[in-house]
Amino acid sequence: MYQKHHHRWLSRTLCLAIGGILAASNLWAQSAPLTIKQAFEAAWSRQPEAQSLAERREAAEARRQSADSWTAEPPALEVSAKTDQINKNQGSREYVAGVALPLWLPGERSRSGALADAESRATASRALAAQLRTAASVREAWWAWQRARVEKGLAQERLNGTHQLASDIARRVKAGDLARSDQHQADGAAATAEVTLAEANTALATATQQLRALIGMSPSSQGADIPTAGEPAPTVPVDFAALDTSHPAVGELLNRAEVARRGAELAEVQTRANPELTLATTRDRGMFGDPYQQTVTVGIRFPFGSDSRHRAKAGLARAEAIEAEGQLRLERERLIADLDAAHVRVESARQQLAAADKRAQLARESRGFFEKSFRLGETDLPTRLRIELEAAEAERQAARARIDLAAAISLLRQTLGLLPE
Repeated sequence: MYQKHHHRWLSRTLCLAIGGILAASNLWAQSAPLTIKQAFEAAWSRQPEAQSLAERREAAEARRQSADSWTAEPPALEVSAKTDQINKNQGSREYVAGVALPLWLPGERSRSGALADAESRATASRALAAQLRTAASVREAWWAWQRARVEKGLAQERLNGTHQLASDIARRVKAGDLARSDQHQADGAAATAEVTLAEANTALATATQQLRALIGMSPSSQGADIPTAGEPAPTVPVDFAALDTSHPAVGELLNRAEVARRGAELAEVQTRANPELTLATTRDRGMFGDPYQQTVTVGIRFPFGSDSRHRAKAGLARAEAIEAEGQLRLERERLIADLDAAHVRVESARQQLAAADKRAQLARESRGFFEKSFRLGETDLPTRLRIELEAAEAERQAARARIDLAAAISLLRQTLGLLPE
């Protein structure tokens, strides 16, 4: 399955890397608001895996070409000359030129090719898995930042409301309709709102810096029009085993296990160093006046095997295969558990949002009733402040519930191995 699609994966990954670089350079010059997809592309372009992807692809192609070669190693040229000029000087001369051709061991070439193909697929799947890990970091920072933005906006609205209420009460105190103690209560509520706003500003600054560290620039420069709408809700497969064919984390471990298996198979046939076929030509004479003679030599060199070295190499390859397959099994189990939890979290967030919206609607209506009642003198100030605080808290919970639902859907997409959209 991965052998069929790894070229498509690699092309998609390279496009994302190039797109991310363009996004990082042009993102802040655009008038359109920042989206989570743009934030991911900017973050991915900064990752070492994205920057080294082209080199890794070239290395994989070079390994494939090496496996297709007719010789196990590049040929070696041998040149030598022999003379008696420094001792007897009787004219003895010998010139030898030859080439040594390392030969494949039986089965080594085909298994080297299979290993090269597996490593090529592993390069593509490793890049996709790195993208998914980057997406997880971006999603976490993105929704923390969105929560902080909402909290800051609500705190600002609450401060504006308390200032307006304090101004109205000040006029009524001056007119003699209310006592000065009421003014103190209103001013105290405004001071509390100022503290809440200061805390919200601190939290927003922290969240902004965390997101900036990922994408390379401050998202706050985009202004206040950045949408809080989340990613589209994904379709959850009925059979979680379908994740094996599409999930980048599973694909990375599948290909890693395949590389380990292919490496173990190659180690089984590499029981000794490669033999060498030598072809040489010799031109020599015995002494001055003798004609030169031309001869051709054909030979082959068979290295002796080392059982201990072979067993060490093969044992290490088999151990890596066992470890990779064990990691794959654990990753599948973890993904199934995470998918169950993420699906439950989305449903719970939907229910909480419905309840929070209902509470916020009731609180707004109650605030309107008591606001009118307070103006008519039918309600005292403590009750008015309590109703205002309850309404503000209900709005805050409703806003957080909307962010929590969007974040839960984003986490579900992350668990399914889907990149930000």
